[in-house]
Amino acid sequence: MASITKSIDVEVPVRTAYNQWTQFEEFPRFMEGVEEIRQLDPTHTHWTTKVGGVEREFDAEITEQHPDERVAWVSRTGPDQAGVVTFHKLQDARTRVTVQMDWEPGSATEKVGSALNFDERRVEGDLERFKKFIESRGAETGAWRGDVD
Repeated sequence: MASITKSIDVEVPVRTAYNQWTQFEEFPRFMEGVEEIRQLDPTHTHWTTKVGGVEREFDAEITEQHPDERVAWVSRTGPDQAGVVTFHKLQDARTRVTVQMDWEPGSATEKVGSALNFDERRVEGDLERFKKFIESRGAETGAWRGDVD
């Protein structure tokens, strides 16, 4: 199993960063390889990804969510993965976003890519694009403030 932990500081309040992260259908705007996400209900999403020319679909479930603190998930179909995104207030308008993710590379290509840290670079790039996205807007595109235990 591969493990990734990456953080980035964004120049927005913690509420803004968290609210934007709850807008899963907006992820294709800053996540490389994510073609589409459909929010099926408050805790279930359906993902379509295309990485290295290979298209995949899978379902994920939000297993824990606490406003301005964390969003945790696990895949229910497709690639075996789980993770958590946490939000830490550094200053009134500065937040640290940390992604921790575990996943099981399936194909030989995924195993080689993981060994060469391509997966870590992908997460790092996604966080950089999230930073640019939210800082350029200055406000979230929406919010879901529900709590999932």
